[in-house]
Amino acid sequence: MAGGDDRSAGAAGGLVVDPADPDMRRAARSFGAVASVYAAARPGYPPEAVEWLVGDAGRVLDLGAGTGRLTEALVELDRDVVAVDPVEEMLEELEIRVPGVPRILGTAEDLPVEDDSVDAVVAGQAWHWFQRERAVPEIARVLRRGGVLGLVWNRRDTSPDWLRAAGEIMHDRLDPSAAFASSVRVGGPFGPVESHRVEWVQRMSRARFLDLVRSRSPWLTAPPDEQRTVLAAVETLLVTHPDVAGADELAVPYVTYCFRTVRG
Repeated sequence: MAGGDDRSAGAAGGLVVDPADPDMRRAARSFGAVASVYAAARPGYPPEAVEWLVGDAGRVLDLGAGTGRLTEALVELDRDVVAVDPVEEMLEELEIRVPGVPRILGTAEDLPVEDDSVDAVVAGQAWHWFQRERAVPEIARVLRRGGVLGLVWNRRDTSPDWLRAAGEIMHDRLDPSAAFASSVRVGGPFGPVESHRVEWVQRMSRARFLDLVRSRSPWLTAPPDEQRTVLAAVETLLVTHPDVAGADELAVPYVTYCFRTVRG
């Protein structure tokens, strides 16, 4: 039922009923309030990484598509893409970023998509939000035999001292994708998981870096006084750390971690 702008019944407050635990549900809902900030701040994905993920797949389902960063990269590679996300505000931003891509409100555990209808399913920064025991059978259902499941995460390279210090302020240790990316497990009916990594640099203004802080779930779910403290500390770091003080533009190194497995 992939269509131009399908909306599944039962959406409440812009979020389809989510099967995850209450803390995960709260974190997922938090992104809707800052969808435009998320769209502007989050980095994209290097073409090399996206090509490796999907191979020669023609029709691709972007699962947990958010505001469309991965969708955009897939469209630029001339793939036929359908975007699925549980947060309506995120899909509205996706329409602005990548107009014309079919958008479906739904979850990984209950995909409103026909059987055997796509060549690849990809999830960018999203796999750790899914309930694997329910999501894997659903993904296998919509994938054609021999189709690819591709998982990808962008992680800042914190080897520069100023980024290491920023990460400590931003509570990077609370990022669920960090732990999951090191031990991706899918299981049957999928085969072995292959991995690949791409190193690259995203250049951004100070304002965009602060928006990046505001777009992260640890900040979004923190009390207002803690949010203000974190932002103030990062702002101070950006004007006092010798590596970035006075810089008009910040060079933020990233590592893109890619994983793929084929449906048997």
